[in-house]
Order: sequence, then structure tokens, then C-alpha cells
Amino acid sequence: MSKEDNLNKNWKKDFPILKQEATQVSRRDFAKFLTLVSGGLMVGSGLVAAKAYLLPKEEVAGEHFVCKLDEVPVGGTRGFVIEGSTVPYILIHLENGEYKAYEQKCTHLSCSVFYKPGTGIIHCPCHEGSFDAMTGDVIAGPPPRALPKLEVFFKDNDIYVKASEEKVLS
Repeated sequence: MSKEDNLNKNWKKDFPILKQEATQVSRRDFAKFLTLVSGGLMVGSGLVAAKAYLLPKEEVAGEHFVCKLDEVPVGGTRGFVIEGSTVPYILIHLENGEYKAYEQKCTHLSCSVFYKPGTGIIHCPCHEGSFDAMTGDVIAGPPPRALPKLEVFFKDNDIYVKASEEKVLS
């Protein structure tokens, strides 16, 4: 037996399907499948948009305790969720001593954002979006608007947040 015959037999053992037995998809079947999937994606996108328009998210109401003052070091952050909500927020202790709180979802595609200590930048790693940590405004990348922010205030040694006055006035 030659080397070529041996390779052909081994190949047939590894791939036992005969060409005649393989099912082929016609162009018409493929086009039907593609149309069905595209239509499903279109309907799904429409439902998501309708839900966002008809059922807007609830605004933050009242004052909410986040943590103690000494729990967040300078340049550090603390993630939190307000009671009764599922929206994640981030509390940032800036290097100048100020505290800022923002929604921790990028306004582009809702990826989680994080603070880069010492830079004054809140970064979104998904599509390289950047926000100013002082204002929440977009610095770079695809995000269409600033991060939603909360007002930070203190009672004794505790840090609290409430809805931002800017949002209430506009």
C-alpha cells in the first residue's frame, strides 16, 4: 500500500460523510432564513425603543445614604445602588477633595465606566469613551451625552446623595 492510499483511508476515517449525503442549503432557503432573522431583530429593536419611550426610568427621589466619609480614600471610588433601584452608581473622591456621584453606565451602550485615579477622567473601556470626572461631560469617544449625576452632600460623618438640582430645574 502506498503512502497516498494510506492518507486517503485515514482521511475517510476522520471525515466519514460522503458528499452525496451532505445536505445543502439552497439560496432560497438561505434568503428566507436571513429575512426571518433580520425581521426578528427589527421587531426586537422596535420593542426595546418603545419600552424606553413608554416606560421611562424612575427618577431618584429623596436622600440616600452611601457610606462613611473615611471609607473612600482620596482618588478612590465606591460603587452603590440606591434602595429600590437596579441602576449602578459610582461615588468618586477626587484628588482636590471633592466628592462626585454619577450613574456607572456609559451613555453610549451602557457599558460599566470606571474612574482613572489622578487623571480626572471616567473611562468606558468598551469603545474608549471618556468623561470629565468634575462635570460628567463627554471628553472623547462615542457617548452622545454626559453621565447622569447625583448631588453629593454630607451629614455628620456620612455621605448621602440625592437627585441633582440641575436635572430638577431643566
